[in-house]
This record gives sequence, C-alpha cells and structure tokens, in this order.
Amino acid sequence: MHSTATPATPATPAARAVTATHCPYCALQCGMGLTAGPGGGVEVVERAAFPVNRGALCGKGRTAPALLSSRVRLTEPLVRSRATGKLAPTTWEDALDRIAEELTRVRTEHGADACGVFGGGGLTNEKAYLLGKFARVVLGTSQIDYNGRFCMSSAAAAGQRAFGLDRGLPFPLEDIPRTGCVILVGSNLAETMPPALRYLTELRENGGTLIVVDPRRTRTAEQADLHLAPRPGTDLALALGLLYLVVAEGRTDEEFIEGRTSGWEEARAAAMAHWPEHVERITGVPVPQLRETVRMFCDARTSMVLTARGPEQQSKGTDTVGAWINLCLATGRAGRPLSGYGCLTGQGNGQGGREHGQKADQLPGYRKLTDPAARAHVAAVWGVDPDALPGPGRSAYELLDALGGDVRTLLLMGSNPVVSAPRAAHVEERLRSLDFLAVADVVLSETAELADVVLPVTQWAEETGTVTNLEGRVLLRRRAVSAPAGVRSDLEVLHGLAARLGHGKGFPTDPEEVFEELRRASAGGPADYSGISYERLEEGEGEGVFWPCPAPEGVTEGADGSDGAEEGDGVGGGDRAEGGDVAGSGGGGGAGLVHPGSPRLFLDRFATEDGRARFVPVAHRAAAEEPDAEYPVLLTTGRVLAQYQSGAQTRRVDELNAAAPGPFVELHPRLAARLGVADGAAVAVVSRRGRAVAPARVTSSIRSDTVFMPFHWPGEGRANALTNPALDPVSRMPEFKVCAVRLEPVEGTGAGEDGGGGGARDGVRPGP
Repeated sequence: MHSTATPATPATPAARAVTATHCPYCALQCGMGLTAGPGGGVEVVERAAFPVNRGALCGKGRTAPALLSSRVRLTEPLVRSRATGKLAPTTWEDALDRIAEELTRVRTEHGADACGVFGGGGLTNEKAYLLGKFARVVLGTSQIDYNGRFCMSSAAAAGQRAFGLDRGLPFPLEDIPRTGCVILVGSNLAETMPPALRYLTELRENGGTLIVVDPRRTRTAEQADLHLAPRPGTDLALALGLLYLVVAEGRTDEEFIEGRTSGWEEARAAAMAHWPEHVERITGVPVPQLRETVRMFCDARTSMVLTARGPEQQSKGTDTVGAWINLCLATGRAGRPLSGYGCLTGQGNGQGGREHGQKADQLPGYRKLTDPAARAHVAAVWGVDPDALPGPGRSAYELLDALGGDVRTLLLMGSNPVVSAPRAAHVEERLRSLDFLAVADVVLSETAELADVVLPVTQWAEETGTVTNLEGRVLLRRRAVSAPAGVRSDLEVLHGLAARLGHGKGFPTDPEEVFEELRRASAGGPADYSGISYERLEEGEGEGVFWPCPAPEGVTEGADGSDGAEEGDGVGGGDRAEGGDVAGSGGGGGAGLVHPGSPRLFLDRFATEDGRARFVPVAHRAAAEEPDAEYPVLLTTGRVLAQYQSGAQTRRVDELNAAAPGPFVELHPRLAARLGVADGAAVAVVSRRGRAVAPARVTSSIRSDTVFMPFHWPGEGRANALTNPALDPVSRMPEFKVCAVRLEPVEGTGAGEDGGGGGARDGVRPGP
C-alpha cells in the first residue's frame, strides 16, 4: 500500500450501469461509482467529476465492496441462548420481540434512564436522526450518546465557543491549495485520508508553505516545509507560545481584532505567560522553530490552521483548539477568504452525525436540548409535549462507565467500543455486566460478540441515505445492490422496535421520508437542512449542498403548521471567493428562491449574537497523567493507512490485512537500546489501566520519550486497553493521545489487562 491515493478503475462503458455513490469510510466521503463486476460481484469505478477526490481513492475505498460478501458479514439475527450462553441464529420476529421485552422490563423495573442508546459517526443522517428520536420519544431516556464524542468533540466545542457554530471546515477543501500557509496540527492525512493529501501537495506547488505539528515524522510530516515535533500533550503550550511571539513581534491585526472580535485583552494576557524559552522547555520545540513558524504563518497574505485528533483527543482538547483559533483571530486569519481555522473531521458521517440528535445534549439541527424554543420546535415536529422530552444525559465514556449500574440495558448501533473506547478492558467488563445488550451491525464485531441479540443490518452500497462530509457538504449515497435476504436496514430495526413499544407511527423505513422530517426538525437551527432535498442532491454530478441551507419562506412547515424556516443570520457567506461578491448571505432568501448553500462561512459575520468571534483566554496545563519513575514513557495512539477505526470492517478485507496485519509498538532506537529490545521483538506496553503486547518497530521518526501504537486491533495488542479516560471538562473527550506507560521486553507470549483478557474471545456470557 502507498501513502498516496490511486485512481479507481476508469469509468465503464454505458452498457454497464453505474450507480454514483460515496465511500463508506472517512469524512472525505470520496465519490465513487459502483457497477456489476465480472463473476457477479461489485466493482468500484472512478467519479472524476466529484470535486472532493476527483476520482482518486485509497485502498480502503477501492476494496470496500469486499465487505458486501456474505462470507465476512452477518446475514441472520443471533440470540444468546439462556441454556448455553452462546449466540445462535433466530428469526427477525423473535430477535425484535426479545429486545422489546427487555427494554419494557428494564423501563418498568428501573425507569427510562436505565435504558441506554449508543450510536455511531458512521450512521447516515437519517439513522442518527431517527435513533435520537427513538431514544427520547419511545424510550423516554436521556442516556444516549455516540462514538463521535471520541473523535471531534473538542474541536466542535471550541468552534462553538469562538464562532458560535461548529462546522468542521468553514470553507471547501478546494480553498486549501490557494492559501499561503497551512499549519496542520496532529493529522497524518497521508495515511488517514490519502486523497486529501493532494490539496497539500498543490498548496506547495502553488508556492504556499506547509507546517506539520506531530510528535512523529509521519508520511505527512515528510511533505512539510517545517516539521514541529512537540512532546505529546503540549500542543496547547505550543499554540500559546506562537501567539506570544505574534504579539511580541507586532504581527497582530489590530483592525480585525477591533472590528470583528471580542475578549482580546484577556486572551492576550493569558498568552503572554508563555514566553518562547518556557514553551521550548514544555514542548521540546526549539525557539528558532517557533519563530520560523510565526514568520511563515504571518508573512503569507492568507493562512489556515487545520487540526485533527492529535490536539483534540486530550483532557484539555477544547482549550488547545481554542488556542489555535486565538492565533488565527489575532492575526486576522479568520472570517476572510482563503483564511481560517478548520477541523478535519474523521468518521464517515462525523459531521452530520453530531448535528441531528444522537448526542447526549442535542436535538436535530444542532439545537441545544436545554433551549426551551428548540424543544418546542422539535416537539412540534414529533407531535409530543416539549416537557416530555428528557434532558441531557451522560457523555459517551460516562455512559459506557455507567453500564451495569444505573444503565441496565443498551441498544448499540454502528460502534465497537470493546476496541475503540479508552480503558477498553474496563468498558468490556461494563458491557458484560449489563442485564441486556442488543447490537445492530454489519459484522460480528468484538462488541457484538458480547450481545444478547445481534441484528444484521444493511451497509453503504445496500441502502440510500445522506451523509455530511468534513466540509459541511450534504451528500446522497445511493443504493447500488440488494442486501442478503436475512438483512434489514437500521431504519427497519427502529420501526420494528417502536411499533412493539407502542409507537406504530413516526418511524418510517423510507430514508427519503425520514429526511423530509429531518428537514422540518432542523429548520431554523444552526445546522439548517430545510432547503435541501433528495431531488436537489441528485442534480448535476451529485456534488452536494453545503449547510446551512434554509428553505424559502413557507416551504418547510413544522408539524404544528408554523413556519419551519426562520430568518437566516447571515453567517453563511454564500459562495464568495477572494475578490468576489457575496452570492447569498446565508439568510433565508425570499419566497420562491432557492438558497445556494453556504460553502464559506463567517465572511460577513460570525454566528454569535453580536456577530463577533470570541477570544477565549486559555493557559497551558499538564496532561492528566504525566510520566513518573514507574511509568516513564509517553504513549500516543493513532491509525495506519490500511486499517480504519476499530478495524471491525477493514480487518475482514484480505488485501488490507496483508498490508497491515497487526499492531506494533513504534519506538526510538535510543529507547529500544536502553530496554534491549530488537526490531520485531515482542514488547509489552503497560499503563495503570492495562497491558498490551505487540512487535517493536524501531525508528528514528518518533521522539525518544514517546511510543506509538495503532488502535485497530483487539486481543493482546489492544492499544486502548492502555489509554486514559480522563475527560475534557467542556467536550467530555477522553485523553486518547497521551498517557504514561512503561515498556517491558517479552519472553514467550501472553498479555493481561484489568477486567480480563484481550477481547471477546468466545463471546460466551450468561443469557439474561
């Protein structure tokens, strides 16, 4: 496998019908076509006209049809035998009856909040919307969250604080090559979303500069003009040190600060406690590199900062991202063409998945669950009393930690926390302690192996639905093939359960019907989709529509007959590029007009009440767990090119497994020599939470005080058995990216973890 994306098979002759759709993996949502291949299979062909990837795909996208095979996926419901404790095939009616019975029993005996719901950032907008509605209307529970909390929640919280709105990128990807300088913080695009690397390559070809911040010299860092390798957990100090230098060197944009921001004096005072030599001692980044970063960033006429999981998956992730936003605001690199801050959202529908109601504190349209007006609007669409809607519940890790205690049963869709959650062995133990666990998934994941009922559901190529990529571009995935006979959609699952629990209406199985309701529910909210329809998404090359996109007045109505579209606030900025005019300001538009969507945000005003961006004063603080004599080394985690997230899908694709067959521990030659560990030898990584064993990969591309492990595998190499669940106080993001460990050479085999074992080996647990 190579770090760069490769073209898919060229478009097929007209005689072979091609369904235009999108990749099932990351938040790029690369365009692809599906057609019948030789021998009755499905073949991926390029969609060169789709602007995000322009036909290029990584190995994951190119091999995605392998998951459609019945050989690697679930094709019939499974139920755990009360006699043997093992999973065995059953009928759909029996499986749904069993789930409904257990949900009813638990609600009756322990109350609605004893029922938990856990969603995923890979669910379509329609599924995420209906899952949130199911939890709050049918179950009446506040206990719902999703695995996207583990991905981009810190960036979302920081964006809300500074700009009044969270959309990963407030500009399209096509703007990146046209800016003057990009600081890329904690992202290895070359491996995590290879087709996007071309934007950075084109940036440099156009004369722009690239600065990469990463404790490892990754394939992405190798492309940079300047690579900063800070100690893990010190990104906040780094950003503050850069802001100090901006102030000290007189590089602030006073006109922008005065005219378009608030809170500068407090943020400036906080930053001035982080002088360069102090920051070098904290981060390990030399002062000359700090000065060079400021020179490159400020000398360019336009600049951007892009962050990913590196700075975000920390117990201070919100403040860390806020510090990088402060850098943009202080230099006037926000709210202007070809400049700004952006988050590189990770999961396939990580953006849309956090907008429409599967988060603990949220209603559709990115509305706040605590806002009386928002509750009234959504309740009217749902036909319920606003007072009947539960309040905010626990965040993702806190929900998982409560399993078997206050939360007695869990319905889980599209997530594999046995591998992906922090302190994973403890989370596995909590899942085992439940009265009842139901999992809907495409494959028998490590989490599904623990379930009492497993429901086989359709996947990307077998269903139609919308997703929203990292740009805020709403896209339509189209069904290309039929699912196996024993498989149903997640919408059918929710419909069947709702009907059994006394809600025969309000849970359609047709995705377009669900989307039409989502439009009404989102109307007037921050993430307003009311001006988007399936018909519109099918137009042209299917390039999508950027939200916010309000409907013309009177087009979308709430269930109570009120106007569902409220007047826009002008934050959209329409499609104005540098030197151009505003084409649509983000307002609702006049009656009968079609809103163009909002590719570029904040060009006229920010989404705050006064239209000004807010500086937030922040100060560096240590990670929740720093190295000491017992655990003297830092661990950071991440992904590799050929695998994706918990690996539940990609580990079932032969070509991908051949390229990345298992976990490893990346460590510096000096650290390896000190331990007496040879390249390829087994090494144990031990934290206060568990132990993982994997082969050593000795390389000078990582700091000598740090080791790296990818987190895609279960078993004895399960990296998240080690990670720290310490939470960010604002976003409730766990600290995946830094914890203290020690390394031990391994003789023979075997690994132990708190909570027992290396995953769901045989899936045996007592029946309920």
